[in-house]
Order: sequence, then structure tokens, then C-alpha cells
Amino acid sequence: MHSLEKVYQQHLLDLAGEGRERQLSTLNGIDFSSNDYLGLAGSDVLRDAARTVLETGVALGSGGSRLLRGNHYAHAALEEFAAKHFGHQAMLFFGSGFAANSAVLATLPQRGDIIIHDALIHASTHEGLRLTRADHISAAHNDVAAFADAIAHYRAQGGTGRIWLAVESLYSMDGDIAPLADLKKLADEHDAFLLIDDAHGGGTFGEEGRGLADYLIADRRYEGAAHNDTVHDDPMHADNVIVLRTLGKAFGVEGALLGMSSVLRDFMINRARSFIFSTAPSPFMASLAQAAISLVAKTPQLQANLEQRISLAVHHLKPYCKKPDPHTPIFPVIMGDNDRTMQAAAYLQKQGFDVRGIRPPTVPKGTSRLRIVITNNVEKGDIIRLADSIDDLLDFI
Repeated sequence: MHSLEKVYQQHLLDLAGEGRERQLSTLNGIDFSSNDYLGLAGSDVLRDAARTVLETGVALGSGGSRLLRGNHYAHAALEEFAAKHFGHQAMLFFGSGFAANSAVLATLPQRGDIIIHDALIHASTHEGLRLTRADHISAAHNDVAAFADAIAHYRAQGGTGRIWLAVESLYSMDGDIAPLADLKKLADEHDAFLLIDDAHGGGTFGEEGRGLADYLIADRRYEGAAHNDTVHDDPMHADNVIVLRTLGKAFGVEGALLGMSSVLRDFMINRARSFIFSTAPSPFMASLAQAAISLVAKTPQLQANLEQRISLAVHHLKPYCKKPDPHTPIFPVIMGDNDRTMQAAAYLQKQGFDVRGIRPPTVPKGTSRLRIVITNNVEKGDIIRLADSIDDLLDFI
């Protein structure tokens, strides 16, 4: 080993000693760990859609950033389609949800502004917070009063900048849903922006898969579109709700869409460094993403099938999971100890279930857990057998 590598090796040994070293593992067993909620990622129907897209002759690679020669018609078509479908004035397509989430907070809040974020916000948001010029503080998880108190404290201390509230719609480690309506009301009262990461809600919930944030903007989808196929007649309309929807979860493909006003989109194009200096996402993937969104919208049975499985899981997994929103596809089984968590995961994997252990820093210290995810990739009998296996393992772990 080179002497320069010793510090990294020691760091890995320290992680292993704490039961927190991560390793890559391949697909193995029945899927109780992915975010492929509707079971589209490996489906024949999405393969057929991919073949259809390929037959159009769309490019596989973009060849450059979108501000150079990488801005293909497929990108614009996806953004225009998605803006109309989800009810935003404009959309901006990114290669991943992490890139989009970190970019929006690194770019839009300005020096003197304040970002108030949920204490359990995703790591991609923390990356944006690391890069932002604005101040930022956390508020207790899903506690609207804590957000309001943080705003009051900021103003009392003389803060005069714009307020940004950053939350997720569905929290991926706890399976609980944010009080979006109350947060939107709070944002309106303080002329603030509300940034919603709807990564796990998009496709999974909402009419035609529009997500958990849909009802906040549904009344604006609508009038303009009905009259002239334009979402907003006023090009300077500034919606204070910005929504991130990832495409690599329920929609089964790749990338992410930021829904916002046209002014904010233009600002991102001019200022978001990860957008400006990144090779554009694949035009093929943009077209396939559009097909996937349309597929989910036209196939309500996908959501109905998932709801049936979630209802069954609630009945069988409830004794082992404690979460305030039972009818979401995420079921955490809190084990506490890191080693105990990984032993439990290994046991279930030997029984043929792909269940993964989640440890700090992904979750708070002392809350290591099995993250069980219900998707359309599992049969109802699989859920019952998994519950029986959990019951068995808790007898000796």
C-alpha cells in the first residue's frame, strides 16, 4: 500500500469498527429495497417504449452541455410536455435528482437570504446548503410551528432577505409525509419560496402520477392550458412553489425535472454551475422520460396495484414499523444498533429478500434500521412471507 493511502485505509477501518462501512452488492433476492415503486424500471412496457423512442432516430448522447451543442429537441420537448402536465410555468431537466436539488439551493437563494430546511432533509439538499451564499438553519422534522419560529427569529434579528423553506414531500427513510398545505400557507404569509423535493411522491401519488405536491398547484394547471395550451399567460408570473421530481424512482428511468417560473428557469440556466458546465443528459433518456410520464398518466392501474400491496403490508408489517403515515410504500423497522441492523439484513437476504440496512449518517445515530420498500415488483405472498421472516429474526437478534 502506498504511504499516501494509509490515511484513507485508516478511515475505512474506523468506519468498519463503528459498523458503518459500506460495500456495493449486486441485485439478489425479491426487491424490497429499490425505489422502483411502480415496477417500471425493468418492465416490458418500458422496453417497448424505449424501442419506439429509438425508432425516432433520437441521439443517444448529447455531445456537450446544453449551452453549447448539447441542447437537443428532445430536452425541449420533455420540458414543455412536463410543464403542461405538472402545471408549472417552466421546467428544467437535469441528469439526476441530486444534481438538481443541490443546484437549486446553490443558485437561487442569494446572500442575505435565509434557508430554513427540515432537519431530515436529503443529502442532496445539504450539498446545496454547503454551496449556497445564503444563511441556513434547520427546523424540527415536519413541525410547521418550528419553521414559523425560525422565520420570526430571523426577522427579529434584523434579517431582511428572502425566506426559503426546503422540505421533502415523502421522507425516504421514515415513510412520512410533510404537511405541505400548512407549509405553503406559511410561505404565502411571509412572501417566501417553498422548495419541495417530491422525489418519492412523483409518479407514486397524485392524479395521473403528478405527485404529493400536485394539489398545491393544481388550480393553475388549467385555465391557461384550456384556452391556449399555455400554462401561464403572464410570463412574469412568479409561483412561489418550486418542485423537484425525479425520474429514476416511480417513473423507472433517469434524470430529474425542476418545476418553477420562467424567470427562475432562465436564472438557473445562466447561473447554475452544475447545469452550465455539465454535459447534457442523454436526448434518448429525455424522450424515454416523456414516454414514462405519459405511461404513468394513462395507466392508473399501476398506482392501484401499488396501493393494494401497501394496504397488505400495513396489515402484516404494522407490528414491526412505527410511522405516522402508514399508507406510503416505505416501512422502516428501527433496530438501533448498527451491527444488529446489518445482521438482520443479512438474515433476510439469506431468506431470499433483498432488504438493506440503513445506518448513520444516512439516518440519525441510534436509529439504524431496515428500510423495507413496497413496490409492484413483489407479489402479495412475498409480503406475507417477509413479515413472517421478520417475526422469526426478532426472536433471536
